[in-house]
Amino acid sequence: MSKKASRSSSDELDAYSAPFRVDGSAEFHLKEHKTDAKGGLDKEAAEKILDANRKRLNDFQEKLYAQNRWSMLLIFQGMDAAGKDSAIKSVFDGVNPQGCEVYSFKQPTAQELDHDFMWRCMVALPERGRIGIFNRSYYEECLVTRVHPDLLAKERIPPRLVTGNIWRERFEDIAAIERYLSRNGTVILKFFLNISKEEQRERFLDRLEQPSKNWKFSMGDVNERARWSRYQAVYQDIVRHTSTPVAPWYVVPADHKWFARVVIISTIVAALERLDLKFPRADKASLREFKEVRAALEQEGEGKRQK
Repeated sequence: MSKKASRSSSDELDAYSAPFRVDGSAEFHLKEHKTDAKGGLDKEAAEKILDANRKRLNDFQEKLYAQNRWSMLLIFQGMDAAGKDSAIKSVFDGVNPQGCEVYSFKQPTAQELDHDFMWRCMVALPERGRIGIFNRSYYEECLVTRVHPDLLAKERIPPRLVTGNIWRERFEDIAAIERYLSRNGTVILKFFLNISKEEQRERFLDRLEQPSKNWKFSMGDVNERARWSRYQAVYQDIVRHTSTPVAPWYVVPADHKWFARVVIISTIVAALERLDLKFPRADKASLREFKEVRAALEQEGEGKRQK
């Protein structure tokens, strides 16, 4: 692809990505971000964009894997029924699973609670050449533990360290780690799927009404819904304090799943495109070896034909 064509495609992708980027350069208010935006698209147009970019994502992923220099970490956060699972499934449909790994972080195990709050996610970070997808992440330790303080006590942190500054300190620690990862070649993109309370209600009802979706429903989801305002306030605080140029948040309108997926795939493909990924080129010594191997294989074929 020529540089001119590359710039053109990047500009096109940025149209669906840039409006939702939060990098700490301006004050953030969650209420200012619409949950039902469509970006001027309808569902049919969105599907075409998705299909085209799935092919590009697959091509970039192959080059990322072959080049083995960069890695990519994608973080998905959002309220229950925001569409995290289905977005990951849709965006990565057709991508070689050899180069991608998805981790879903749920309630910490006893072993995980015996470590620091970042540990279980750090051991799951993507290797060079791979895309790591966190379906929920270390941000849960600034979210659920803040809404439910009793969970913080289970982490067995020395009492003198649990002060009124603990959340600010965790934000600082996360920002420092993300900066460190960025400096070592990990591209970090964070997606907050911003769903409205009314849309969540509709999706919960859908889960109750369709037998094939009953398994997705939990009474715990309803209990957490009662704390909607608190969760929204905490999410706003998280985005405000952990948005940086090297690890930006994308506040994705999630009421229309098809548009949320356009925003997500456009953001990922644009970021990969900026890496200028290429398949490694063989050096002169390797080319000489290839030539010798080719000659030997051709000679072997000649011998079989003569028989």
